[in-house]
Amino acid sequence: MTRPTEVDKSAVRNAATVIVLRDRYDTPRILMGQRGAKAAFMPNKFVFPGGAVDAGDAQVPLAAPLSDLCATRLTEDADPALAHAIAVAAIRELWEETGLVLGTPGAWTGDVPADWTTFAGTDHLPNAAPLQFVFRALTPPGRPRRFDARFFLVDADDLSSDPDDFSAASDELSHLQWVALSDARSFDMPFITEVVMSEVQARARDTAPPDSVPYFKNNDEESLFKRLRGRPMGG
Repeated sequence: MTRPTEVDKSAVRNAATVIVLRDRYDTPRILMGQRGAKAAFMPNKFVFPGGAVDAGDAQVPLAAPLSDLCATRLTEDADPALAHAIAVAAIRELWEETGLVLGTPGAWTGDVPADWTTFAGTDHLPNAAPLQFVFRALTPPGRPRRFDARFFLVDADDLSSDPDDFSAASDELSHLQWVALSDARSFDMPFITEVVMSEVQARARDTAPPDSVPYFKNNDEESLFKRLRGRPMGG
């Protein structure tokens, strides 16, 4: 009989990933780090900061929410209640793995969740407004870990901290560095990261939201590439 822990490991978890872009009009660079050799998911690979949505993320208040367009696209082919939690997870994972703050100055009221105490210590509130939803990918069946990952693009100018200061980062990612888009393919990356990289390269100098969001969907019934356009507002 399969043990409960094994069932939990095989379950698909919602996740958020953040692609931080700087110098987009000159020599565009993106922030990447390397996963540890003993990591259960994509060991040794260079990736963008990100991770799974925690149960408590749905309860964390935002100084400003995602744009309406991003929110509606996030809820297409997904639970509408997830949009807020995914945005919160993106900001939290960016903070935990890089020490960079996406927030607005302000003091927290009430109890601060344990995962947010160090972020709150910077005297900022999480701000999702600059996040631009640009890609979604579901890990294929048969992998040791499966994630339904949403990728967000954010400009380094929207950060509230020094983009070169990683002193508050955890040790989950090593070799944190700004990688020139022109050199990024020389790094050892997962396949899906390379696909997302192509999307970023295509729109590096375009700040407008994409016409639609690519969704690389892999499940037991189908494997397809579709586009998320979002439901009409009020529809």
